[in-house]
Amino acid sequence: METNYLVVDMGTGNSRVGLVSADGTIWGIRNYENQYYKDKQYEDAQYFLPEEWEQNLLDGCKELLEEFPDHPVRAITSSGARESIVLYNKEGKAYLGLPNIDNRGRAWMAEIEDCTFIYEKTGRWVTEDFPAAKLMGYRKKYPEEFESIAKITSLSEWIGEMFTGKLVIEPSQACETQLFDIEEKDWSERLCKDYGISMDILPEIAKAGDSLGTIKKEMADELGISNDAEFIVGGADTQIALKSVGMGVGDVAVVSGTTSPVATITDYKYYDKQERCWTDSNLGGDTYQVETNPGVTGLNYQKMKAFLFPDTSYEELEEEMAKQTEYLCTASFSSLYFSEKRSLKKGGFVMKAPFDATMKPIHLIWAVVADIACSIYVQYRSLCEMTGHEKEYILGCAGGFQSKMLCQHLADLTGKKLIIRDGFSQASINGCLRICNAYYGIESEKEAEQAETIYTPKEDSLILEYYKEWLKNRQMLNP
Repeated sequence: METNYLVVDMGTGNSRVGLVSADGTIWGIRNYENQYYKDKQYEDAQYFLPEEWEQNLLDGCKELLEEFPDHPVRAITSSGARESIVLYNKEGKAYLGLPNIDNRGRAWMAEIEDCTFIYEKTGRWVTEDFPAAKLMGYRKKYPEEFESIAKITSLSEWIGEMFTGKLVIEPSQACETQLFDIEEKDWSERLCKDYGISMDILPEIAKAGDSLGTIKKEMADELGISNDAEFIVGGADTQIALKSVGMGVGDVAVVSGTTSPVATITDYKYYDKQERCWTDSNLGGDTYQVETNPGVTGLNYQKMKAFLFPDTSYEELEEEMAKQTEYLCTASFSSLYFSEKRSLKKGGFVMKAPFDATMKPIHLIWAVVADIACSIYVQYRSLCEMTGHEKEYILGCAGGFQSKMLCQHLADLTGKKLIIRDGFSQASINGCLRICNAYYGIESEKEAEQAETIYTPKEDSLILEYYKEWLKNRQMLNP
């Protein structure tokens, strides 16, 4: 009997549902935009309503299953954006979502005293980005509503509760809360006390690949799937994406999407006294993921293309960029200087004065792609200074690597082969696929013999010359 999975991938700007077979065939995908609302009680706060997202999600599931009735679903699983949580009330209803872009805790971060201890235990700096700070901010403005919270969980495990009624959280998401001791692999009473949060609202830990049991009968009936279909625990989107490329201990990989985390897997908890990285729980919590991040990258390319080349395909742009033999400007649009824990507030194009009459829009877009490559390379170098990287290759996945120009730039800068494996652009779906296949003991031919494209470093590449000037100009913009 054919085995298929429904995969729910909860992103920041958009979310989607995919129907995929155990052999890796993606039958169909449905996308929808995530709706947010501003909370005017704060300077910078946003929230979402879980019931609205749930309806979009279920509509997408129904559309897929109606379009592909001959592909029965054996299991459902999910991945979710990190740093986002869903709140449940005492009636067990998911009533409020606090997304990663919500910064309601920012005004009270100075109240957190022992930041070094928190970094050591959680692998994360004390900032408003993480759910502990969001909950702290919620308590400050909505004390009664805060006291009514019965449980919280992450986006990916909210999906699990929706389909099964069982509420858990995966270590890869628990570590994002800043209430989880990544070495003890459990909730920390001390961390909860620091943020004024009761441990009672924290869910049970369940590992990626665990079964939450069968789908609720009413949900299975509504979707028209078997009452025997199970929900398999997924996890955080970055870790799921890295799962798709078969990443192991000692590998380094880049997930190039809206942002571009650069990560390695260790079998020990790495701690950096200079606090230049994040140390995450990997899927299951048995290994660790050490990462740096240049911030916003792919979104810059997307927006600049829409501005400069709205009627040109990415393929045509790639062909024109490949013809360039000189650069006439540098670009700086990435948003983080990760190792220094600071945002890059200023960006733009830097070029010689007076304006060069030979300058064309293609020079600008070439510089934007080069900026992404250089920004990733800076983070790669920083990671190597901490954990080292002895292997002769780097792995890459996610949609950003559809740019062959970016791929070659990165290989040239790092001096390492860049391996892009088949299915890279659907990394979250393929990572979830691997988790489900492992649960059922299935090894598909596509997994066993995953086709790959290898980019080999070139000497005297234009990007090597560009990098030196880019670094100098970015420092000038952000001293």
